[in-house]
Amino acid sequence: MVADRTPRSVGTVWGLLVLNTLGSAGAKTIVPLPRSLIQMVTMGALVAAFTLALALNLRLRIRASAFLLLLTLLLVPSVISSVHLESGFGALFRCARLALFVGTLWLLSRWWDGSATFVRHHIRMYFAVLGSVAAGLVVSPGAALPELYGGRLVGALWPLTPPQIGQYAAVIIGLTVLLLMGRRTDRVSAAVVVVPSLVLLALTHTRTATLGLLVGLLLAIGSLILTSAAARRFFAWAVLCAAVAAVGLGSALQAWFLRGQSKENFTSLTGRAKVWDALLAAPRTTSEQLFGVGLGDKSFGGLPIDNSWLAVYHEQGMTGVALVAAVVIVLGGVALLRPPSLSRACAIFLISYCAIASYTEAGLGDASPYLLHLAVAASLLAAPVAPPPLPAPAAPRRRVPRWARTEVT
Repeated sequence: MVADRTPRSVGTVWGLLVLNTLGSAGAKTIVPLPRSLIQMVTMGALVAAFTLALALNLRLRIRASAFLLLLTLLLVPSVISSVHLESGFGALFRCARLALFVGTLWLLSRWWDGSATFVRHHIRMYFAVLGSVAAGLVVSPGAALPELYGGRLVGALWPLTPPQIGQYAAVIIGLTVLLLMGRRTDRVSAAVVVVPSLVLLALTHTRTATLGLLVGLLLAIGSLILTSAAARRFFAWAVLCAAVAAVGLGSALQAWFLRGQSKENFTSLTGRAKVWDALLAAPRTTSEQLFGVGLGDKSFGGLPIDNSWLAVYHEQGMTGVALVAAVVIVLGGVALLRPPSLSRACAIFLISYCAIASYTEAGLGDASPYLLHLAVAASLLAAPVAPPPLPAPAAPRRRVPRWARTEVT
């Protein structure tokens, strides 16, 4: 396959995929939005993304990808469990959504070449989402910081929960910092993204996103320390700032981290552990253990599962868990085998962030921002496309002197 310039419309396709994964459940917005309308917009965005990607890739040129192959195989247990309709007809709808989602990624794989193209699309789209959150905060601070969520930041214009906002902010902060270290962006542009995103992340009080950001950056920068002076300087400054913050702001950081919760509530992970225990203790048939009960809303007994592995086990069974684990292991293994580079560091950040967040957030087994993060990592780990061969120079014509020409009589 020869090198192929990425069309600008690919960024539009990526933005539509981001819109599809924003979800339809969340806080109350300033202008009430019916859930049916939100679902129509998000599903319409996915159909539009698939149609536009197909129009851009009519010859169906795709790149081999173990990541996408495993996601395609994940459709098998999803369909097998969903056809029993234990989760209702919505399970089949979610299977169709996952198929369109994966199909769109296959069509976009044509432009996966190990460059930072999709990283930039990712940052732009999620920064636009955070812009809507900031606008809602300015327009109606009361709606954006409701007492229902303990004063944590939510989406007042589009229904977004604090964990969602924290996730988007943490991911684009980490990617922007890495682009700055790799000199792929300037300091002003980086500050425009990082500073407001940090403020929004702090207002969400999202511990998982903060921990994922810190650990992910630590691992990503650690992969560059031996080859990048900028990485070594950033690491040294980060350690110094962390030490100063721990000494001078220890009590404030502890209060922010605990969010006013009791010790019992904190140790049970805000009630998540009770749901997990009930899910694991529930009786299951052999078919349900292997393939799950079908794609649903990632809840059990009316309560959110908030764990990717248990959500996959519940909906797609042990087969789904094995496939999702293979996705993370394959991407992580490929990242470790690649030589040190900015692309590798960004991929390590995204993979490690998703692995950490999977403990308290669901989404690895269905169309979600987490699969988009891993798709960006897969695009960064793809082998660069060979440039087109240069045309051979034309052989110069020799001028034959008139005296040497043979006359034909």
